[in-house]
Amino acid sequence: MGDGLRVLLVGGPMYDPLYERLGEFEEEHGVRVEAVVAPTHPGLNERIEEGFGSGAAGYDLISTHTKYAPSQKQWLTPLDDDLASSELTPFGARPMELARIDGALYGIPRNLDVKLLLYRTDLMEDQPSSWEDLRETAARLRSDDLYGFVFPGKESGLFGHFFELHAMAGGKMFEDDGPPAPRMDDEAGRWALGLLKDLYENAAPKETPDWHYDEVAACFREGRAAMGTDWPGGFYTYVDPGSSEVAGRFDVALYPEGSAGRHVYSSSHSFAIPTSVRDRPAAVELLRFLTSRESQAHEARLGTLPARGDSLGDARSEDEPGSLAGRRWGLLEKAQEHALIPPKHPNYPAVEDAIWEGIREVFLGNKGVEEALRETEAAAGRAARGER
Repeated sequence: MGDGLRVLLVGGPMYDPLYERLGEFEEEHGVRVEAVVAPTHPGLNERIEEGFGSGAAGYDLISTHTKYAPSQKQWLTPLDDDLASSELTPFGARPMELARIDGALYGIPRNLDVKLLLYRTDLMEDQPSSWEDLRETAARLRSDDLYGFVFPGKESGLFGHFFELHAMAGGKMFEDDGPPAPRMDDEAGRWALGLLKDLYENAAPKETPDWHYDEVAACFREGRAAMGTDWPGGFYTYVDPGSSEVAGRFDVALYPEGSAGRHVYSSSHSFAIPTSVRDRPAAVELLRFLTSRESQAHEARLGTLPARGDSLGDARSEDEPGSLAGRRWGLLEKAQEHALIPPKHPNYPAVEDAIWEGIREVFLGNKGVEEALRETEAAAGRAARGER
């Protein structure tokens, strides 16, 4: 089978099941695949930057993300000449547009991520009617054995919650063009960060500043939280009685609306072929396999909102319309209408880091809301301009 292919993939409960299909690809194409799996997306980004930045990377295919790919463009190769337009037709227009950088296709989208609210039906009669209702309910339900609301307190998870709450309060963090210098030291920012501060102090675990998505999801599945949010891909872990204490005791809903409506942080995971590729024809075949109708339907059956319409149709047709799984598809469809997309820019990852690191200081007790917003906006502005 020759040297085979070496691939770098994002890991975690939302992504790992797809990689179980790699054996099928090896058998079908006679190509060995060595998969290096980073346990989190921040860890993946670090490996990409370290490996390609030092020239030591030897990967034939990598996982990436449409909000991070512009910063990795120098290490990625365009795909327009590798795939026929007919092969791309099944993919949704939005994820395909997100996968392009300056008009060229630098990745094939795996999914379109939009979050939903999860809440315990054995503890609450209905979903919260507003963010104020959510805050009050979460504080009321908080006890020694239960958290009222759980959310990530670091990295992209914290940024995303602040980004969407800021928009729901009427803020516009980024301009449509130019470097992503944020506006967040405003009334919308004070409401959004104030809300997160209240939730942290009155409803969430003290460990929140150290939690990423996986810790939040595990807490809810273990029956230790009344409410939380999550991406679609982990849905199977919530409904499986073998891995979830809350199977049959929770429901999903759209976010509550803010004063300026509903906004849901969104982007796409994708697969790309890097400049270090050694066997491009084999890598393109693996790219096709990982984003095929069958592969995306496999992920969709576990909960992922796939980038391909045919895969979504395959998975959705298997769920009863009135069931939790069936209703969830309808909610994800509505959530897409409120998708809040971060800007495409090479400096965007540094801006995101500056924002979550800055507002996290409030949870750590190092700064007040107003000081954190003021200093974080300045720091993120410097990052947007490429300044240290």
